[in-house]
Amino acid sequence: MKLTLIDELADLAANRQPAAMVTELEGGAQSVFTVATASPEVAQAIQDDRSGELTLDGKRCFVLVRNPPSRIIIVGAVHITQALAPMATLAGYDVTVVDPRGAFATADRFPGVTLSQDWPDEALATLKPDLRSAIITLTHDPKLDDPALAGALRSPAFYIGALGSKKTHASRLERLRALGFADADMARIHGPAGLDIGAKTPAEIAVSVLAQLTAARRQRSTAR
Repeated sequence: MKLTLIDELADLAANRQPAAMVTELEGGAQSVFTVATASPEVAQAIQDDRSGELTLDGKRCFVLVRNPPSRIIIVGAVHITQALAPMATLAGYDVTVVDPRGAFATADRFPGVTLSQDWPDEALATLKPDLRSAIITLTHDPKLDDPALAGALRSPAFYIGALGSKKTHASRLERLRALGFADADMARIHGPAGLDIGAKTPAEIAVSVLAQLTAARRQRSTAR
């Protein structure tokens, strides 16, 4: 592999850009592509996280997909988060917990988890959620949840979830509507977050949220 290709892949990884290296199996020629620059077949392989052989322009090629890890940004260092964060990590996600309340977002409560004590809007501006990002708000506090949801809606995140009752969610949508978001925008929010499995405990709610998030990731047809 040429050093220039290694550098190109490294730059794309640093910017969390999904990519693939295509190698012609007979001639050995290699090229790096993103979803935007790839052929439909290679773009689909990138979207599906699927490396393997493809025939491109009549040539047998091996497509090596190099995607950044999918990640979950959780707003609210609450009891549900203490269950959800390790579950999500086991499922292969990079997890960041955002909560400006220092007594909540501590290493003792979230060992091994990346923590941010910035306000949610500032944290999202720094984290720059992309097509391989999910954002979940769990605080029940509009001062924290609303700016996080506003930032999420301005991003291409593949999943946006917000905990709360149907009444709470209706009030939340009214506040977001007042900020200028259209109903079509807000339809991206899963609220209340999680599949309806009758979950009661924090761990059960975490299971329902992770299951819904997984379905959104695996069943969608757009780029991740």
